[in-house]
Amino acid sequence: MSSPHDPVRRAVSFSLATFLALGGTVATIADGRQARRAGSRTLVAYFSRSGNTRVVAGLIHRALGTELFEILPARPYPEDYLETVERARQERDGGYEPTLETKVSTMADYDTVFLGFPIWGETAPPIIRAFLSAHDLSGRTLVPFVTHGGYGVGNSLSILAGHAPKARLHPGFSMQADQERQTMERVTGWLKQRTE
Repeated sequence: MSSPHDPVRRAVSFSLATFLALGGTVATIADGRQARRAGSRTLVAYFSRSGNTRVVAGLIHRALGTELFEILPARPYPEDYLETVERARQERDGGYEPTLETKVSTMADYDTVFLGFPIWGETAPPIIRAFLSAHDLSGRTLVPFVTHGGYGVGNSLSILAGHAPKARLHPGFSMQADQERQTMERVTGWLKQRTE
């Protein structure tokens, strides 16, 4: 459980306050993977592998009272981190867009879409391209929130602009959340020390 002094929570809260001060709109509640229409004109859609982006999505959802939609591939990514990296690289290099498990059937009901994802290989994951290709965001405000392992947003904003050219793309929010990579490096280093 995070404390109110948690730097992630503070950074997200600051970004949300800034968004609202700039005229962002918000509304009510949703639940689960399928977005439900309950009066909200704002949707938080996110893809998360390790949970970092899911945490940020949950903070935005609760703070703004939005509806929530988890972006999932029809064929899940492997549990193994390195296998996922390889599959994502192949999808990216081949221009492949994975099939979505489900789509937002009521996208026309939303004025604003917060779109969250981790950076994979210095770009948006292929599943994000698939999400954008599957939904018409024309005339909607698109606000990205990105987690990354230290390399920043890469070319993800140009991916969003190219796949949602008629959306009003806002700068959004990004934060370093390299827990998985750090964990791998620490465990590998520890194991290496044990074998020396």
